[in-house]
Amino acid sequence: MKNYHTHTRRCHHAIDSEEDYIQAAIQSGYTELGFSDHTPWVYESSFHPTMRMEAREIEDYVTTLLSLKEKYKNQITIKIGLECEYFERYMTGLENMLKQYPIDYIILGNHYDETDENGLYFGYPLTAQQLKKYVDSCIKAIHTGLYSYIAHPDLARYDTTDPLYKQEMKRLCEEAKHLNIPLEFNLLGYKTHRHYPNETFFKLASEVGNRIIIGTDAHESAALLDMHTYQQAKSYIESLGLTLTEDISFLR
Repeated sequence: MKNYHTHTRRCHHAIDSEEDYIQAAIQSGYTELGFSDHTPWVYESSFHPTMRMEAREIEDYVTTLLSLKEKYKNQITIKIGLECEYFERYMTGLENMLKQYPIDYIILGNHYDETDENGLYFGYPLTAQQLKKYVDSCIKAIHTGLYSYIAHPDLARYDTTDPLYKQEMKRLCEEAKHLNIPLEFNLLGYKTHRHYPNETFFKLASEVGNRIIIGTDAHESAALLDMHTYQQAKSYIESLGLTLTEDISFLR
């Protein structure tokens, strides 16, 4: 059992230490745990984010996880990742950071349009044009070859009964299938009854034949102990005829 969606305190909305997460994962029987805290960006403005680490914190993030990776190497495999948007103007900076630090993988968490400095949050109700922008940016992101999978691909909030929703989300599913990119079933959203994961999206994914990966989206170590929610989600996914996977591509 593997999980690649785990946060740390650096994002300002998670609790517990990295070691707490690792110990919880071991207790639950995970064989591989990936940390994917919200990526830092080097902004052109003086903007300071409130939901991600600052650029100066990446060094400690990596150093801490490398130390724990060594400490627990005989009990669990630790991977170092990041959850990143696709901010086109800042992608060169991201690519440079991936070269500078031993980051094993990144996942696409497409929260904001263009940048979080002043961009639209895709989890708010969207217009038709904004929904299309969400899908367009997801597709641009996965075509970079950098992202291992799409986290909460159904984050975009739109009327799921509207034919446009099905048209656009099917377009995303088809492109992900073409590039062999898994789509995440987000356990945090499932447990807390958010607007995602939603059945309309995953029925489309079933029709297209996408691979689905369960992402705990852990913001506290207890999330990795909650096997009841995990098994519920797994049964639900399988009831929709979807194929589960735990295999992702790594940068190195």
